[in-house]
Amino acid sequence: MKYHLITLGCQMNMSDSERVISVLDKAGYEWVDNEEEAGLIGILACSVRQKAIDKVYSRIYKWNKWKSHKNLVTFISGCILPSDHERFLKLFDITFQMKDLPNLPEMVSQYGVTTPTHLKIGIDPHNQHIENFWDVKPAYSSTFEAFVPIQNGCDKFCTFCAVPYTRGREVSRASYEIINEVESLVQAGYKSITLLGQNVNSYGLDKKGEEVTFPGLLEKVGKLGNQLKKEFWVYFTSPHPRDMTDEVIEVIAKYPVLAKQIHLPIQSGDEKILVKMNRKHHVGKYKSIVETIKRLIPQATLFTDIIVGFTGETDEQFENTRLVMEEFKYNMAYIAMYSPRPGAASHRWVDDVPLEVKKQRLHVLTEELRKHNRVYNAEMVGKQYRVLVRSADRKEGFLSGLTEGKLIVRFLSENQHFIGEFVDVKITSYSDFSLQGELVAIPETIEI
Repeated sequence: MKYHLITLGCQMNMSDSERVISVLDKAGYEWVDNEEEAGLIGILACSVRQKAIDKVYSRIYKWNKWKSHKNLVTFISGCILPSDHERFLKLFDITFQMKDLPNLPEMVSQYGVTTPTHLKIGIDPHNQHIENFWDVKPAYSSTFEAFVPIQNGCDKFCTFCAVPYTRGREVSRASYEIINEVESLVQAGYKSITLLGQNVNSYGLDKKGEEVTFPGLLEKVGKLGNQLKKEFWVYFTSPHPRDMTDEVIEVIAKYPVLAKQIHLPIQSGDEKILVKMNRKHHVGKYKSIVETIKRLIPQATLFTDIIVGFTGETDEQFENTRLVMEEFKYNMAYIAMYSPRPGAASHRWVDDVPLEVKKQRLHVLTEELRKHNRVYNAEMVGKQYRVLVRSADRKEGFLSGLTEGKLIVRFLSENQHFIGEFVDVKITSYSDFSLQGELVAIPETIEI
């Protein structure tokens, strides 16, 4: 049987999809790019954003119409609220939680066996036996970049976020499994590896005394890098400021394979809004973290996430966020206009900031980001950087890659052998959020 899979949502769902594909491939199913050719179609959904759920309904209504003239089995899993799951039980042939992925081929053969979503006393149905899912070897979508999940779920309960209700409470993966997966990837030639979780720097806190903490895990990865003597970069996302310790930053500074790029979501620069968001950190704490990063890893780039127009956000509170951006001079910020997310606590509150005000605030912060980005990029001109080439660039005749700090660099070349390799590039010019350079050094392993 031919199959097709659609993945919606964040990097965690993207990583999960690699394991779904692996299970189906091993069961003898054949991937097709065109969903109309498939007899088995699935979605990894995301209840965190309403737009993603709307896409699910649009797809399944279309697919169910196809059943009038073709044999078709549909399935759904992913990051789904219990309320959405109940609705999908009536629309999809198969619904299941990720922990039950190894049983998917059997479910398909039985056509429509579902996994109940009802909560059991004292048991988190999302993460019970999640180890069965992690045991599945993924079918990596790239030959040089990979995601390695280190935990699942979240205990933070930010009021704007539905993740604790879609993925359950935090569960840490065994560190020896993580290290084994990282080692196998590096030995296979992977150059960029991202440790993945909803709140990576609380890793191990659910298994106190039985497992290392996040700094300890990074230490293991760093030592592995020293032993293997291969060039690769290891990233992690996403951390929470509440759990970001000096020890984490010290370990990153210590080991070359731990990439000097930190994504540290702040969400708002106003103390009252942070309390309303239940972020459990304050601007002063965040500032001390950034100061430590600048002191111990001055070359590190800094990324963040920000929400504008959160319920009740005043002009003065928004200005505090702009001032934070001005102070920290982020290299990149993922700025989103607030929208209520079903399942999150803030969904019960009035969404009282007008859309036009949200758009204006988004524009102001984008311009603030652009201003500091251009200053930083201008200082890179004339300097040489290591770049991991990722693809052909949109500009004809150029290739595109990322620096260790995840800054986009394009350079003149059409040689496809560069893709997936490290090259040295001298920066010659810059524009908004990107750089241009010329090749300086090429590894001997690359064909010219």
